[in-house]
Amino acid sequence: MDSDFHVKPEIRILGIDDSALLNEKVMIVGTVFRGGDWIDGVLRSEITRDGLDATEVMVTMIKNSRHHNQLRVIMLDGITYGGFNVVDIEELYRETGLPVIVIMRSCPDFEKIRSALKHFSDGEERWKIIKKAGKIEKLITGRNGTPIYIQKAGIGAKNVEKIIRLTSIRSSIPEPLRVAHLIATGITLGESRGKA
Repeated sequence: MDSDFHVKPEIRILGIDDSALLNEKVMIVGTVFRGGDWIDGVLRSEITRDGLDATEVMVTMIKNSRHHNQLRVIMLDGITYGGFNVVDIEELYRETGLPVIVIMRSCPDFEKIRSALKHFSDGEERWKIIKKAGKIEKLITGRNGTPIYIQKAGIGAKNVEKIIRLTSIRSSIPEPLRVAHLIATGITLGESRGKA
């Protein structure tokens, strides 16, 4: 069921991205934003590279945060973290009670993903989680007409669009994700690089 709620200009959003894949444990960083204007906090945890613990770790990180009760939405940079550690967005929504918006710069190449998953003994399980995330929709945010691609859990399309437009201030990628990416790569690599 999709949550229907009024989107306030200072809606509290948690954007989560992962760091560079340098070790067996991969850092994930969450930034708590009020709308797209300012950051209220930073969360950090670790997941297993190519593991299956991303959903559980995110749930724990969110529920144990002092920001949990203020948050209204979770934003993810895709559904695979730390290599092929797939996030079950339906479970993340169910366990945290927070709607989930997945943002992608480009539409995933499912043939390549399916092929890569053949190298995992539990590739079919991962594939089911990927397919369970639902339909990928194209959205033009108004920033240079550049499209982004989204998936969602627990939130309607109109609210997704409102939230993305509200938070996409400097690029087509919402600020909570853009800043989470900068922090995660900066901490891991010594300097931020790449695109969220």
